[in-house]
Amino acid sequence: MLPVVLAACSPASEPGAVTADEAHQLNEAAAMLDANSVDLNAVVTAHDETAPDTDIPSNQSDQTR
Repeated sequence: MLPVVLAACSPASEPGAVTADEAHQLNEAAAMLDANSVDLNAVVTAHDETAPDTDIPSNQSDQTR
C-alpha cells in the first residue's frame, strides 16, 4: 500500500516530455528518414528531353522603334 501512496505523491511529468516508448519511436522514425534521405550534393539537374524546348522570356523588348 505504501508504494501506491508514494507514487501518487510523485511530481507530475513536465509538459512536452516524452515517455521512453515515445522517444524510441521518434528515434526509429528519424533513422528511417535518414535512411531514405538524399545527399543534396548528389542531386544533379539534367535537361529533360521530353519537355518542350521553349525560350525563356526576357524583360527586354524585341521590337525596335
